[in-house]
Amino acid sequence: MPRWMMGDMAVLKNLMMTLKPLMAEPRRSIIRILSDGIKGTNEIYQALQERGLNMPRSTLYYHLSALEDMGIIEMAGYREVGGGAPEKLWKLKVRKVGIDLVTGEIFRE
Repeated sequence: MPRWMMGDMAVLKNLMMTLKPLMAEPRRSIIRILSDGIKGTNEIYQALQERGLNMPRSTLYYHLSALEDMGIIEMAGYREVGGGAPEKLWKLKVRKVGIDLVTGEIFRE
């Protein structure tokens, strides 16, 4: 590890703790799916299945909620489908996560 990083281990550890849950499946795939624009929950579910990530819908809702709590995605509205409950629409809120090398602050864009 470079010498200049040694004094800021707490900052780097914090960055790693932020990035680690984002890079694991299926969250990484959800982020990639939403990179194309606003998608409904059903569209995300189908795209994950096409990628071989078969899971119960409840697990998808868990990961969407976790990404929303992290501030990575946000609900963009609802879509009325038939006579049932409206479908949530999702979009990326953050496209980049990084570290300011001068201040040590973690930023999101």
